[in-house]
Amino acid sequence: MHVLPDVVIKVEDAADLTGFTASDATALATAVEDSEIRRWLPLPDPYPYPVALAEEWSTNVTESIRTSGAGLVRCIRVDGALAGCIDVKRINWRARTAEIGYWLKLSYRGCGHASAAVDARAKWLLVERSFERVELRIATGNRASAAVAVRAGFTFEGVARNAGFIHAGRVDLEIWSRIAGDSGCGPGAGPASRRERPAEPLRR
Repeated sequence: MHVLPDVVIKVEDAADLTGFTASDATALATAVEDSEIRRWLPLPDPYPYPVALAEEWSTNVTESIRTSGAGLVRCIRVDGALAGCIDVKRINWRARTAEIGYWLKLSYRGCGHASAAVDARAKWLLVERSFERVELRIATGNRASAAVAVRAGFTFEGVARNAGFIHAGRVDLEIWSRIAGDSGCGPGAGPASRRERPAEPLRR
């Protein structure tokens, strides 16, 4: 079975992509109450999000997603604090394709953390894990997320009509992509592994 490894990725001097832990539960529950996050992400009820549910998600759920081969959920940490979330999903192991999703807490927006995280994750998939294509699927009204796609080096391909849903209903999705042949993502693209280190044991 194919599984993405549990490693820490250095994004910037002060930012890393790490696993979630039980100690993130309170900050996570608070973060997803933000109206802008809930506007664009069809997060599950109940709302407000209980801390106990956030703790279960931060430990058992995220790890089961990884070990099943279905994806990889990582915490965007800035100076050690939870700043947001980035995940790899809709993996087709035979075709070597995947989708990336992401969100940031309000206090960390506008600083380039999202685009840096998306760029780092896309390069890691394309260079280190030999994926052929990575997608972002963004609701057409979500201009902030589309700006992240541009800064992270993705190419706009078009709009998939009625392809997604949010709490307000069905939405069209912009399709953005990076592929193995793009600049900085092909063979010999560079030592991305220098930013990678084994994850510490999960702390519950």
